[in-house]
Amino acid sequence: PQLKKLDQAVSAAHTFFVANPQHLQMREDIEKYQRMSGVKSNSFRDLEAMPHWEAYEAGVQHYDADEYVLAMAKLEESLTEALSALEDCRALCEGPWEDEDEEEDMQPGLYEAIAAHYIQVLKCRQQCVLEIATKPGRISATEDFIPSHLDLLQFAYNQVGNQTLAAECAASYLLFYPTDEPMLEKMKQYRTELGEDTAVTARQNIQHYVQRSLMEKKLIYYSVEHLGETFNDPDLWTPDELIPENLKEKYREDQEKQKEESLDMEEREKRGPLPFEGIAVTMDSHQMNGTQRVVFDRVLTESECKDLLRLTKAAGEAGDGYRARRSPHTPHERFEGLTVLKAMQLAQNGDVDWRDAKLLLQASEKSRKIIESYFTPGKKLHFSFTHLVCRTAVDGQQEGRMDLSHPVHADNCLLDPEGQECWKEPPAYVYRDYSGILYLNDDFQGGGLFFTEVDTVTVTAEVHPKCGRLVAFSSGKENPHGVWAVSRGRRCAIALWYTHSREHAEQERVKAEELMEQKAVEQDRLDGEKRRGTDRSSRSSSEPPVHNSGTKPANRRQKPGSDSKQHPKVLRARDEF
Repeated sequence: PQLKKLDQAVSAAHTFFVANPQHLQMREDIEKYQRMSGVKSNSFRDLEAMPHWEAYEAGVQHYDADEYVLAMAKLEESLTEALSALEDCRALCEGPWEDEDEEEDMQPGLYEAIAAHYIQVLKCRQQCVLEIATKPGRISATEDFIPSHLDLLQFAYNQVGNQTLAAECAASYLLFYPTDEPMLEKMKQYRTELGEDTAVTARQNIQHYVQRSLMEKKLIYYSVEHLGETFNDPDLWTPDELIPENLKEKYREDQEKQKEESLDMEEREKRGPLPFEGIAVTMDSHQMNGTQRVVFDRVLTESECKDLLRLTKAAGEAGDGYRARRSPHTPHERFEGLTVLKAMQLAQNGDVDWRDAKLLLQASEKSRKIIESYFTPGKKLHFSFTHLVCRTAVDGQQEGRMDLSHPVHADNCLLDPEGQECWKEPPAYVYRDYSGILYLNDDFQGGGLFFTEVDTVTVTAEVHPKCGRLVAFSSGKENPHGVWAVSRGRRCAIALWYTHSREHAEQERVKAEELMEQKAVEQDRLDGEKRRGTDRSSRSSSEPPVHNSGTKPANRRQKPGSDSKQHPKVLRARDEF
């Protein structure tokens, strides 16, 4: 901007921000540029965008929208550009190579030096598939990038009735996974439709790609077995018979360990019935692409959500906020909070209905029992903190907004995306073991929960709020998460944290429960007095009633359960929590 070249400045800022979306200063600069009159929407160009990635993302968007003709064109373009980028990457592998780890006193002979150089070139070429499969600004590569194109194209061509090209893509895909049963069934179907006499062959460029890659892998694995080399195979489709026997043993051990972890997870997810009827497991860890994650539905009814939303009004009028700040995470939203103790104190003062405050305690306890039963049966979970929170979009401050409602974080450690680590040390709440969010509404825009890799950028799963939905997860580095911006309306939920450590149990909750017990005792006493009053009225019912002007009989005035402030039937239903 200092050189008055605004377009170049905007493009440079946008390019940096695409690769570093957590950079706060650049986010502010982007927002500033968006407000400037001389800046157009097409000025925000990604200067590092790769042609095959632009085409791939456009193709997937068309595919998801069932626009198969457009999807085919873009996916074919992406596949062509990806293979071209792969060749460019492979060509760069043939430059000089220096082994920085090699000790100076080791002087390999000519043949050893040639072999070592050639092996490094082969390894470099193999890693090129990860290079092209990694979107600029991202750390993780997309798995099976080349085969996934063929899988998508096979389906798209079949949908538009072009069985010839669909069969060609299926045959090409089978070069990577020759025993894939669904695709073999598809091939059988295509051969039937096209006729047995019609030759179905894989694409020449894919045949060349697979054959060349397999030859290189054979040479590399030979060096691993006999020359002490190491190799991280970038492909999931490498045939088992290609891997040397001594490496297979290690591979089998790794697979067995992974299987045990998977079985352990399945056991966790199938530990018998949940402690309440009617609750459904909507998404488990596998469906959410992670570990120790789950989504339950129907934890609350619509009427219970409505009652708790009535209680959230107190959070806006007399709530405790978040460390006394109304906008702790973003200036574009107003944050309001209410602890269980504050809710009970407000009920005691008559500012809120006792039943609503009691429902907050009961709903959070119900959530605790569900999470304990699902994740840690037989091992007690204590409340660490309970917070009824609302996030409200501030009118007039949403245009061009690019920040989050709550930045990506982990609940019991300090996230370090660059170091791919999460440090379990203060000021993090290191004693927290499990976290939960019980949603109360969905009549707002944005505000969804999302999980990421430790890089804080790669989104692995999303959860959309709705009344009675409970999302629960372990609080460590395996579950970094954030909240998308609330751009319209008010998002309310009960935030829950749990610990196995009794000494870190929530003390405010103990006081809140004491107040509730006091209220219950007082209520029982009042009910007893009313019952005794009713009995006296019944015993004297044989006497002639005294008709005073404008006065109703005492037995009607004291009729049990008629007091609109009592609602005994509703209280009994909620006590089942």
